[in-house]
Amino acid sequence: MALVVIAALLALSACSATGGRPRDTAGNGEGGGGVDTPRYTVAMVSHGAPGDTFWDLVRAGAEDAAKKNNIELRYSSSPQAPDQANLVQNAVDSHVDGIALTLPTAEAIGPAAQRASKEGIPVVGLNAGMSDYQKYGLTAFFGQDESIAGERAGERLAEDKAQHVLCVIHEQGNTSQESRCSGIKKGAQPAKVETIYVNGMDLTSVQSTIQAKLSQDSSIDYVMGLVAPVALVAKKAADAANSDAKIATFDTNAELVQAIRDGKVQFAVDQQPYLQGYMAVDALWLAKRNGSTVGGGQAVLTGPSFVDSRNVDAIADAAEKGLR
Repeated sequence: MALVVIAALLALSACSATGGRPRDTAGNGEGGGGVDTPRYTVAMVSHGAPGDTFWDLVRAGAEDAAKKNNIELRYSSSPQAPDQANLVQNAVDSHVDGIALTLPTAEAIGPAAQRASKEGIPVVGLNAGMSDYQKYGLTAFFGQDESIAGERAGERLAEDKAQHVLCVIHEQGNTSQESRCSGIKKGAQPAKVETIYVNGMDLTSVQSTIQAKLSQDSSIDYVMGLVAPVALVAKKAADAANSDAKIATFDTNAELVQAIRDGKVQFAVDQQPYLQGYMAVDALWLAKRNGSTVGGGQAVLTGPSFVDSRNVDAIADAAEKGLR
Protein backbone atom coordinates (compact mmCIF):
# COMPACT_ATOMS: atom_id res chain seq x y z
CA MET A 1 0.00 0.00 0.00
CA ALA A 2 1.18 3.53 -0.71
CA LEU A 3 2.21 5.36 2.41
CA VAL A 4 -0.23 7.76 4.06
CA VAL A 5 2.44 10.44 3.73
CA ILE A 6 1.64 10.59 0.01
CA ALA A 7 -1.89 11.56 0.87
CA ALA A 8 -0.65 14.17 3.31
CA LEU A 9 1.57 15.77 0.68
CA LEU A 10 -1.27 15.89 -1.81
CA ALA A 11 -3.47 17.43 0.85
CA LEU A 12 -0.98 20.26 1.25
CA SER A 13 -1.11 20.73 -2.50
CA ALA A 14 -4.89 20.88 -2.31
CA CYS A 15 -4.85 23.56 0.35
CA SER A 16 -2.40 25.76 -1.52
CA ALA A 17 -4.09 25.28 -4.87
CA THR A 18 -7.53 26.44 -3.82
CA GLY A 19 -6.14 29.58 -2.27
CA GLY A 20 -9.02 29.84 0.15
CA ARG A 21 -11.57 30.60 -2.57
CA PRO A 22 -15.20 29.89 -1.68
CA ARG A 23 -16.53 26.66 -3.18
CA ASP A 24 -19.00 26.61 -6.04
CA THR A 25 -22.06 25.26 -4.26
CA ALA A 26 -23.65 24.29 -7.56
CA GLY A 27 -21.08 21.54 -7.82
CA ASN A 28 -20.08 22.20 -11.41
CA GLY A 29 -16.50 23.19 -10.72
CA GLU A 30 -16.79 26.52 -12.49
CA GLY A 31 -15.18 29.82 -11.63
CA GLY A 32 -11.54 29.70 -10.64
CA GLY A 33 -9.59 27.26 -12.80
CA GLY A 34 -5.92 27.54 -11.89
CA VAL A 35 -4.53 25.85 -15.04
CA ASP A 36 -4.48 26.63 -18.75
CA THR A 37 -5.47 23.14 -19.87
CA PRO A 38 -8.65 22.63 -21.92
CA ARG A 39 -11.96 22.29 -20.15
CA TYR A 40 -12.44 18.64 -19.14
CA THR A 41 -15.57 16.93 -17.85
CA VAL A 42 -15.36 14.50 -14.92
CA ALA A 43 -18.22 12.46 -13.50
CA MET A 44 -18.16 11.42 -9.85
CA VAL A 45 -20.65 8.69 -8.93
CA SER A 46 -20.96 7.66 -5.29
CA HIS A 47 -23.23 5.53 -3.15
CA GLY A 48 -23.89 8.43 -0.79
CA ALA A 49 -27.42 8.95 0.44
CA PRO A 50 -29.01 12.41 0.06
CA GLY A 51 -28.15 14.67 2.99
CA ASP A 52 -25.28 12.51 4.23
CA THR A 53 -22.71 14.91 5.70
CA PHE A 54 -19.84 12.53 4.96
CA TRP A 55 -20.50 12.73 1.24
CA ASP A 56 -20.81 16.50 1.46
CA LEU A 57 -17.13 16.47 2.47
CA VAL A 58 -16.14 14.16 -0.39
CA ARG A 59 -17.97 16.40 -2.83
CA ALA A 60 -16.37 19.53 -1.38
CA GLY A 61 -12.92 18.13 -2.04
CA ALA A 62 -13.90 17.11 -5.56
CA GLU A 63 -15.29 20.58 -6.29
CA ASP A 64 -12.13 22.30 -5.11
CA ALA A 65 -9.96 20.08 -7.30
CA ALA A 66 -12.31 20.69 -10.23
CA LYS A 67 -11.97 24.45 -9.87
CA LYS A 68 -8.21 24.26 -9.69
CA ASN A 69 -8.00 22.06 -12.77
CA ASN A 70 -10.60 23.79 -15.01
CA ILE A 71 -12.92 20.78 -14.81
CA GLU A 72 -16.68 20.56 -15.13
CA LEU A 73 -17.64 18.22 -12.29
CA ARG A 74 -20.84 16.19 -12.65
CA TYR A 75 -21.64 14.68 -9.27
CA SER A 76 -24.38 12.09 -8.82
CA SER A 77 -25.15 9.42 -6.24
CA SER A 78 -27.46 6.62 -5.23
CA PRO A 79 -27.30 4.22 -2.29
CA GLN A 80 -28.86 1.54 -4.52
CA ALA A 81 -26.26 -0.44 -6.47
CA PRO A 82 -28.30 -0.89 -9.71
CA ASP A 83 -29.03 2.84 -9.82
CA GLN A 84 -25.39 3.68 -9.20
CA ALA A 85 -24.36 1.35 -12.04
CA ASN A 86 -26.82 3.14 -14.33
CA LEU A 87 -25.33 6.49 -13.35
CA VAL A 88 -21.87 5.21 -14.28
CA GLN A 89 -23.20 3.96 -17.62
CA ASN A 90 -24.81 7.36 -18.22
CA ALA A 91 -21.41 8.98 -17.70
CA VAL A 92 -19.86 6.55 -20.21
CA ASP A 93 -22.59 7.31 -22.74
CA SER A 94 -21.94 11.03 -22.24
CA HIS A 95 -18.29 10.52 -23.22
CA VAL A 96 -16.88 12.29 -20.17
CA ASP A 97 -13.13 12.71 -19.85
CA GLY A 98 -12.88 10.77 -16.60
CA ILE A 99 -14.93 8.97 -13.96
CA ALA A 100 -14.42 8.71 -10.20
CA LEU A 101 -16.62 6.17 -8.46
CA THR A 102 -17.16 4.06 -5.38
CA LEU A 103 -17.57 0.28 -5.38
CA PRO A 104 -19.61 -0.65 -2.31
CA THR A 105 -21.04 -3.59 -4.29
CA ALA A 106 -18.32 -4.28 -6.82
CA GLU A 107 -20.07 -7.04 -8.74
CA ALA A 108 -22.99 -4.70 -9.52
CA ILE A 109 -21.07 -1.52 -10.34
CA GLY A 110 -17.73 -2.86 -11.58
CA PRO A 111 -18.90 -3.99 -15.05
CA ALA A 112 -20.03 -0.45 -15.91
CA ALA A 113 -16.65 0.86 -14.78
CA GLN A 114 -14.96 -1.78 -16.90
CA ARG A 115 -16.89 -0.63 -19.96
CA ALA A 116 -15.64 2.90 -19.35
CA SER A 117 -12.04 1.71 -19.21
CA LYS A 118 -12.46 -0.26 -22.45
CA GLU A 119 -13.69 2.90 -24.15
CA GLY A 120 -10.56 4.75 -23.08
CA ILE A 121 -12.12 6.75 -20.25
CA PRO A 122 -9.80 6.83 -17.23
CA VAL A 123 -11.55 5.59 -14.08
CA VAL A 124 -10.40 5.87 -10.47
CA GLY A 125 -11.99 4.62 -7.28
CA LEU A 126 -12.46 6.14 -3.88
CA ASN A 127 -13.81 5.26 -0.44
CA ALA A 128 -15.29 1.81 -1.10
CA GLY A 129 -13.90 -1.09 -3.14
CA MET A 130 -10.20 -1.16 -2.31
CA SER A 131 -10.03 -4.95 -2.68
CA ASP A 132 -11.83 -4.95 -6.05
CA TYR A 133 -10.88 -1.84 -7.99
CA GLN A 134 -8.09 -3.42 -10.03
CA LYS A 135 -10.41 -6.19 -11.26
CA TYR A 136 -12.48 -3.66 -13.18
CA GLY A 137 -9.75 -1.59 -14.82
CA LEU A 138 -9.59 1.29 -12.34
CA THR A 139 -6.16 2.88 -12.37
CA ALA A 140 -6.05 4.27 -8.83
CA PHE A 141 -7.88 4.17 -5.52
CA PHE A 142 -8.04 6.66 -2.67
CA GLY A 143 -9.33 5.60 0.73
CA GLN A 144 -8.57 3.47 3.73
CA ASP A 145 -8.32 -0.28 4.14
CA GLU A 146 -11.53 -0.89 6.05
CA SER A 147 -10.36 -4.15 7.61
CA ILE A 148 -7.23 -2.46 8.97
CA ALA A 149 -9.23 0.56 10.12
CA GLY A 150 -11.70 -1.69 11.90
CA GLU A 151 -8.93 -3.64 13.58
CA ARG A 152 -7.28 -0.45 14.82
CA ALA A 153 -10.62 0.74 16.17
CA GLY A 154 -11.08 -2.62 17.90
CA GLU A 155 -7.66 -2.31 19.50
CA ARG A 156 -8.65 1.12 20.76
CA LEU A 157 -11.81 -0.36 22.28
CA ALA A 158 -9.76 -3.12 23.91
CA GLU A 159 -7.47 -0.49 25.43
CA ASP A 160 -10.58 1.11 26.91
CA LYS A 161 -11.51 -2.31 28.35
CA ALA A 162 -14.69 -2.68 26.31
CA GLN A 163 -16.51 -5.93 27.07
CA HIS A 164 -19.54 -5.92 24.75
CA VAL A 165 -19.51 -3.79 21.60
CA LEU A 166 -22.51 -3.11 19.37
CA CYS A 167 -21.35 -2.41 15.79
CA VAL A 168 -24.06 -0.58 13.83
CA ILE A 169 -24.18 -1.22 10.07
CA HIS A 170 -26.36 1.39 8.39
CA GLU A 171 -26.17 0.12 4.77
CA GLN A 172 -26.89 -3.58 4.59
CA GLY A 173 -24.88 -5.23 1.82
CA ASN A 174 -22.10 -2.62 1.92
CA THR A 175 -18.93 -4.73 2.04
CA SER A 176 -16.86 -1.85 3.44
CA GLN A 177 -19.08 -1.64 6.51
CA GLU A 178 -18.97 -5.40 6.99
CA SER A 179 -15.17 -5.20 6.84
CA ARG A 180 -15.15 -2.51 9.51
CA CYS A 181 -17.19 -4.60 11.93
CA SER A 182 -15.13 -7.72 11.17
CA GLY A 183 -11.95 -5.76 11.85
CA ILE A 184 -13.38 -4.44 15.10
CA LYS A 185 -14.18 -7.99 16.19
CA LYS A 186 -10.60 -9.04 15.51
CA GLY A 187 -8.97 -6.07 17.19
CA ALA A 188 -11.25 -5.91 20.24
CA GLN A 189 -10.63 -9.48 21.43
CA PRO A 190 -11.54 -10.81 23.95
CA ALA A 191 -14.53 -8.43 23.91
CA LYS A 192 -17.81 -9.63 22.44
CA VAL A 193 -18.69 -7.75 19.23
CA GLU A 194 -22.30 -7.90 18.05
CA THR A 195 -23.55 -6.50 14.74
CA ILE A 196 -26.90 -4.78 14.29
CA TYR A 197 -28.40 -3.58 11.00
CA VAL A 198 -30.32 -0.31 10.65
CA ASN A 199 -31.57 1.92 7.84
CA GLY A 200 -29.16 4.85 7.79
CA MET A 201 -31.55 6.96 5.72
CA ASP A 202 -34.08 6.96 8.59
CA LEU A 203 -32.27 8.27 11.66
CA THR A 204 -35.44 8.24 13.75
CA SER A 205 -35.68 4.51 13.16
CA VAL A 206 -31.96 4.12 13.85
CA GLN A 207 -32.37 5.78 17.22
CA SER A 208 -35.36 3.66 18.24
CA THR A 209 -33.66 0.43 17.15
CA ILE A 210 -30.48 1.16 19.11
CA GLN A 211 -32.49 2.36 22.11
CA ALA A 212 -34.49 -0.88 22.16
CA LYS A 213 -31.32 -2.94 21.96
CA LEU A 214 -29.65 -1.06 24.80
CA SER A 215 -32.78 -1.35 26.92
CA GLN A 216 -32.86 -5.10 26.38
CA ASP A 217 -29.15 -5.72 27.02
CA SER A 218 -27.44 -3.75 29.75
CA SER A 219 -24.14 -5.57 29.14
CA ILE A 220 -23.45 -3.46 26.03
CA ASP A 221 -20.80 -0.96 27.10
CA TYR A 222 -19.81 0.48 23.72
CA VAL A 223 -21.77 1.40 20.59
CA MET A 224 -19.62 1.73 17.47
CA GLY A 225 -21.21 3.72 14.67
CA LEU A 226 -19.81 3.57 11.15
CA VAL A 227 -20.75 7.14 10.27
CA ALA A 228 -21.09 10.33 12.30
CA PRO A 229 -24.89 10.85 12.13
CA VAL A 230 -25.51 7.31 13.39
CA ALA A 231 -23.12 7.85 16.29
CA LEU A 232 -24.87 11.07 17.24
CA VAL A 233 -28.30 9.43 17.40
CA ALA A 234 -26.73 6.45 19.20
CA LYS A 235 -25.82 8.84 22.00
CA LYS A 236 -29.44 10.01 22.18
CA ALA A 237 -30.55 6.38 22.23
CA ALA A 238 -28.19 5.54 25.08
CA ASP A 239 -29.44 8.48 27.12
CA ALA A 240 -33.07 7.52 26.51
CA ALA A 241 -32.37 3.91 27.48
CA ASN A 242 -30.53 4.98 30.65
CA SER A 243 -27.53 3.08 29.32
CA ASP A 244 -23.95 3.78 30.35
CA ALA A 245 -22.68 2.60 26.95
CA LYS A 246 -19.98 4.80 25.46
CA ILE A 247 -20.15 5.92 21.84
CA ALA A 248 -17.45 5.89 19.17
CA THR A 249 -17.60 6.10 15.40
CA PHE A 250 -15.96 6.14 12.03
CA ASP A 251 -15.83 9.46 10.18
CA THR A 252 -16.45 12.99 11.35
CA ASN A 253 -18.46 16.10 10.68
CA ALA A 254 -18.74 19.44 12.47
CA GLU A 255 -21.42 18.21 14.90
CA LEU A 256 -19.43 15.09 15.68
CA VAL A 257 -16.34 17.16 16.43
CA GLN A 258 -18.33 19.15 18.98
CA ALA A 259 -19.66 15.92 20.49
CA ILE A 260 -16.07 14.75 21.04
CA ARG A 261 -15.25 18.10 22.64
CA ASP A 262 -18.25 17.69 24.95
CA GLY A 263 -17.32 14.13 25.90
CA LYS A 264 -20.45 12.64 24.31
CA VAL A 265 -18.42 10.64 21.78
CA GLN A 266 -15.13 9.06 22.79
CA PHE A 267 -13.31 9.00 19.46
CA ALA A 268 -13.71 8.88 15.69
CA VAL A 269 -11.74 6.98 13.06
CA ASP A 270 -11.03 9.55 10.37
CA GLN A 271 -10.42 8.58 6.72
CA GLN A 272 -10.35 12.18 5.43
CA PRO A 273 -13.25 12.25 2.94
CA TYR A 274 -12.40 15.72 1.62
CA LEU A 275 -8.99 14.40 0.65
CA GLN A 276 -10.51 11.38 -1.10
CA GLY A 277 -12.70 13.57 -3.30
CA TYR A 278 -9.91 16.00 -4.05
CA MET A 279 -7.34 13.38 -4.95
CA ALA A 280 -9.72 11.39 -7.16
CA VAL A 281 -10.49 14.42 -9.36
CA ASP A 282 -6.86 15.57 -9.34
CA ALA A 283 -5.72 12.10 -10.47
CA LEU A 284 -8.16 12.16 -13.39
CA TRP A 285 -6.88 15.57 -14.48
CA LEU A 286 -3.33 14.22 -14.38
CA ALA A 287 -4.39 11.17 -16.40
CA LYS A 288 -5.99 13.37 -19.07
CA ARG A 289 -3.28 16.00 -19.00
CA ASN A 290 -0.20 13.81 -19.38
CA GLY A 291 -1.14 10.16 -18.94
CA SER A 292 0.00 10.01 -15.34
CA THR A 293 -1.17 7.31 -12.94
CA VAL A 294 -1.15 7.94 -9.21
CA GLY A 295 -0.11 5.35 -6.65
CA GLY A 296 1.99 3.11 -8.88
CA GLY A 297 -0.77 0.50 -9.04
CA GLN A 298 -1.28 0.55 -5.30
CA ALA A 299 -4.07 2.19 -3.30
CA VAL A 300 -3.24 5.54 -1.74
CA LEU A 301 -4.24 5.44 1.92
CA THR A 302 -6.01 8.45 3.40
CA GLY A 303 -6.53 6.82 6.82
CA PRO A 304 -7.12 5.63 9.40
CA SER A 305 -6.28 8.23 11.99
CA PHE A 306 -7.98 8.90 15.32
CA VAL A 307 -9.73 12.05 16.48
CA ASP A 308 -10.34 12.32 20.22
CA SER A 309 -10.25 14.86 23.03
CA ARG A 310 -6.48 15.16 22.73
CA ASN A 311 -6.39 16.42 19.14
CA VAL A 312 -9.95 17.45 18.25
CA ASP A 313 -9.17 21.17 18.45
CA ALA A 314 -6.53 20.75 15.73
CA ILE A 315 -9.13 19.70 13.14
CA ALA A 316 -12.14 21.62 14.43
CA ASP A 317 -11.68 24.62 12.14
CA ALA A 318 -11.42 22.46 9.03
CA ALA A 319 -14.47 20.45 10.08
CA GLU A 320 -16.56 23.55 10.61
CA LYS A 321 -15.60 24.78 7.12
CA GLY A 322 -16.56 21.48 5.51
CA LEU A 323 -12.97 20.55 4.70
CA ARG A 324 -12.63 17.55 7.00
